[in-house]
Amino acid sequence: MSNVITLFEFDAIFAGESDTASEKNRLFCVPQTVYDWLDKQCIGMGDAAARWLKHTRKNGIKAIQFTGYVGVLRSPDGFQIEVLPKTGKVSDASKTRALLIKMLKCLRNFRHYKTSDADIQTEKMPLLEVFIQQFLLSVESVVRRGLRSDYVARQDNLFALRGKLMMAQHLKQNIVRRDRFHTEHDEFSPDRAENRLLHTALRRVLKISRSTGNQKLARELGFVFNEIPDSTDVAKDIQRIHLDRGMSYYEPALDWAKLILNGYSPLTGLGKSNAISLMFPMAELFEAYVAKHLAKQLIPSCNLKTQARTHHLVRHQEQDWFQLKPDLLVRQDDRDQLVLDTKWKLIDENKANGAEKYGLSQGDFYQLHAYGHNYLKGEGDVVLIYPLTENFTKPLNIFNFFIHGESNLRLWVLPFCLDNRRLSIPDDALFPKLFAPS
Repeated sequence: MSNVITLFEFDAIFAGESDTASEKNRLFCVPQTVYDWLDKQCIGMGDAAARWLKHTRKNGIKAIQFTGYVGVLRSPDGFQIEVLPKTGKVSDASKTRALLIKMLKCLRNFRHYKTSDADIQTEKMPLLEVFIQQFLLSVESVVRRGLRSDYVARQDNLFALRGKLMMAQHLKQNIVRRDRFHTEHDEFSPDRAENRLLHTALRRVLKISRSTGNQKLARELGFVFNEIPDSTDVAKDIQRIHLDRGMSYYEPALDWAKLILNGYSPLTGLGKSNAISLMFPMAELFEAYVAKHLAKQLIPSCNLKTQARTHHLVRHQEQDWFQLKPDLLVRQDDRDQLVLDTKWKLIDENKANGAEKYGLSQGDFYQLHAYGHNYLKGEGDVVLIYPLTENFTKPLNIFNFFIHGESNLRLWVLPFCLDNRRLSIPDDALFPKLFAPS
């Protein structure tokens, strides 16, 4: 069995005979040790695990299903589980992996991602190796520009007086050694928190990488850091990071180092073993991706605000309760013009009936109704954004909210194309004037 397996959201794993695995039922086999490790994590996290892992049964087999998070997990014994967005089940993994990398570039922690779109399209290596490659390239950039040194306080028993004489230690150690001086002095050294963190992350990726190219580059960079000690306390060294003037080129490498050493995952105990994991909530990733590219569709006089917090649902005893936080808010001339909420869910335009309701959620409609009444004073348009798929290719017909027989608030359900990064705008809506012509 390969030590890397690629899954999609809501696929499940089990431990057993590989011939029991079923592509149709999205059930895949992993080693017993890997299953036991995830099972322990699932149990140990309790209700918190439900956001991304849950116990299930498929074909009568006890299994663990992945829900809500995408990325890569690496078990302590080196087995890797790649979890890709569920929209990729109808395409190939390579294309979906490339799309995920594009989406990750919209997150703050991945703003330094260097790979171009053309490179992504041909990227075949597993996600973990892609992340490691990016870290190594950022460290290589630091090395080319030079490691920064700083004055560090040192205590040592020297043959010559240098700096400040530490009298107590001097008398204790040198009572019969008149040729020695126990001193404290400043030494200009590359042994600073930033370099220790980079060195520690380099040693870590060298242990876990299976790519020949990544291993080679990690070894070459390791020679440059050979005289710099590892970080003995990663958390404290992260707090000690201080980028002096002219050190901005360190920032990408340090961002990657923090991700590698601390992880980005719902798993507990990361940073203390080789179980490195980089897992991302897909709902937040979709929201960030839409926000970045939707802003480019707006006309210059409009601006897009994320996670607005202006209004509350109720007021009680002179206090505002239940903050209303739409994902996206379009403002023009200091006025709220359009409220939008992103939903990472697959809906089906063919289920246009009162029973299935396209797969839409009544709770989402209640939520947008509250947003519309508070941000738009009950008049205008609110939007639910879902990913465009082969079963959701065009905007749904308008939904009208009726208040006392009148319909002044309208809801639209629109698809966002992940490939061309654009929101489909209905021609019969009132808000297309906020968007530049495509």
